[in-house]
Amino acid sequence: MKTDIPGLRPQDAATVRTIPLFQRLPDRALAMLVGTAQVRPVPRGTTLFVQDETADRFFVLLEGWVKLYRVTRDGAEAVVNVVAPGETFAEAAMFASGKFPVCAEAVSDSRLMTLTAEGFARCLREDDQIAFAMLGSLSLRLRHLVQAIEQLQVQPTPQRVGTFLLRFCPEGPGSAVFALPFDKALIARRLGMQPETFSRALAKLRAVGVEAHGSTISVGDLDELRRFCQVEPDEGDEE
Repeated sequence: MKTDIPGLRPQDAATVRTIPLFQRLPDRALAMLVGTAQVRPVPRGTTLFVQDETADRFFVLLEGWVKLYRVTRDGAEAVVNVVAPGETFAEAAMFASGKFPVCAEAVSDSRLMTLTAEGFARCLREDDQIAFAMLGSLSLRLRHLVQAIEQLQVQPTPQRVGTFLLRFCPEGPGSAVFALPFDKALIARRLGMQPETFSRALAKLRAVGVEAHGSTISVGDLDELRRFCQVEPDEGDEE
């Protein structure tokens, strides 16, 4: 895949290729599509778009975290999702030629790839097979979303939190120390639980060697935490 786009690093190509939206695209089609993109760093706190703005672009999050939220009539903020590295967002609104249904804000320093509706349409005119490949990719992404929803409904809260923490740990055995990427209340919302439930779940993980000191997390035994997160849910576990 083309990697001479300003801001696009060699490892980004592998990240883009694993994204469900692009997995069914032939190399030539993906290179053509990415060739229309813009890659840029985004400081924490940057607003990417606001709800009801024309959806003329979508995004690939290469690094960092992005919060998607709606502002209610009384001015309150309702978090819809927190996008993780290697995920796309806003493509459904763009494909529908509509408006953004949510606002988006970077909650950490991030790097984004932006693909415009104009660039996407130009690629479709040059290679109509892209549309069929994208339909297959969207079907694949839908299956992934169904699996994620199932996990939220079935997995007990301590395992859900443990699985989230493992995302920041290296592969293989050993231990790990890292800082949470954003505040605990926002993590709780992303995992579909209340902040107090998240705190209780984090406390339960002490039994498997997980310690929390402010935003710093230490995992004493990565293999033990992985085994714990694979445990089937017990009846009556709190939500």
